[in-house]
Amino acid sequence: QVQLVESGGGLAQAGGSLSLSCAASGRIGSLHDMGWYRQAPGKQRELVAKISRDGTVNYLNPSVKGRFTISRDNAKNTVYLRMNNLEPADTAVYYCAAELDSGVGWGQGTQVTVSS
Repeated sequence: QVQLVESGGGLAQAGGSLSLSCAASGRIGSLHDMGWYRQAPGKQRELVAKISRDGTVNYLNPSVKGRFTISRDNAKNTVYLRMNNLEPADTAVYYCAAELDSGVGWGQGTQVTVSS
C-alpha cells in the first residue's frame, strides 16, 4: 500500500501565499509523474500542475501560471506546490496524485480557502 499525505493549505487572504506538500510512503516502488489537482464546490476536479521525476514541469494550468510553482524532492518522495498571489477563485480542495508502477495514488485532499 502507498500513502500520500498532504500538509499545508488553510485560509489565506487574496494576494497572500500558501504552500502545500505531499509525502509518499509505503510500498512506493518507483514514483513517476507527481501532480496537484483541485476541486472547487460544484465543479469538476482539474489538473493544476504536474512534474516529472527529473523535475520537468509537464503542465501548469493557465489560471495559475506566474503564481504557482510545483517542485519535488525525490530523496524525500515529496512534491510541493507554492501558491503566491492567491485569488478567491483558487478556493478548492487540493489533491496530490502520483503515478506509481501499480497505478495512480491519491492523497486525501487539503482545503485551501482564499478570502477577498
